Amino acid sequence: MKEFDILVVGELNPDLIVSKPDLQPRFDQTEIIVDSAVLRIGSSSAIFACGAARLGLKVAFVSVVGDDLFGKFVFNSLKGHGVDVSAVKVDSDLETGLSVILSRGEDRAILTHLGSINAVKASQVTDDLLMRSRHLHLASYFLQTDLQPDVPGIFQKARSHGLTISLDTNWDPDLRWNQVRDILPLVDVFLPNRNEALAITGRSSLDSAMAALAENVSVVAVKLGREGAIAREGTEVVSAGVPQVNVVDTIGAGDSFDAGFVYGYLHQWDLKKALQMAVVCGSLSTRAAGGTNGQPTLEEAMAYLNAGKADRN
Repeated sequence: MKEFDILVVGELNPDLIVSKPDLQPRFDQTEIIVDSAVLRIGSSSAIFACGAARLGLKVAFVSVVGDDLFGKFVFNSLKGHGVDVSAVKVDSDLETGLSVILSRGEDRAILTHLGSINAVKASQVTDDLLMRSRHLHLASYFLQTDLQPDVPGIFQKARSHGLTISLDTNWDPDLRWNQVRDILPLVDVFLPNRNEALAITGRSSLDSAMAALAENVSVVAVKLGREGAIAREGTEVVSAGVPQVNVVDTIGAGDSFDAGFVYGYLHQWDLKKALQMAVVCGSLSTRAAGGTNGQPTLEEAMAYLNAGKADRN
């Protein structure tokens, strides 16, 4: 039995979340009073890792932070969620990255200082870590500029050690989507949202995009926001609806979705059940501010799953 169910490679930074339902920032030195401001562990990779650990999976994390207040905060937060942080490097020459999130609840604007976010190196993904793990998850591919040239080699090395691989690229700030296409054949589970799937494939319809992705990736699960999600494996296509949840904010919902789907994938669930688990985890994560505070335990998620609250034909 492997020591880790999942090895996560990606960025690690806090989110400063400023919230108000009708938030509309203005310049000219205008001051606006908001309802709340909280500092939470952020980044797609870290939220995924926390969600997977919350479900009971054993998770290790590879990343870089600065030797500063934000770095200590996210390092200790990740550790407090039960994630192994022994492969997180502290670099005193870098500032830890930060995202300032202006949240209206179900919509948000994000301002990100990259800092250490793009500093992860291929050399940190060692053979020892891979041999101790079952599955590799990479998130925020387009932000990992130092890592990008080496991703094919990392994936090939992971596969040679018997790991399966999942990928969530997230949004490409530079809109150069086609660069990710070459690594898709090395991926077992691809987890984009609708806009990302369309942009990466250059297709105008979701059905066409999923068909194109399915030519390269074994399993594709696409997040559709309020409409739930849809997944394809070979010629099988399934969908799942969103359970009723009191939404506080949607930060990190897609990453919690990923954690739920990978949980089902690693437990060899059928495609429909894995997708339903993903939608449940993503939906329940919106119950509290920040990406991790509302993430469900396995017991909570299974209660929703068994009650058929994410069921749709």
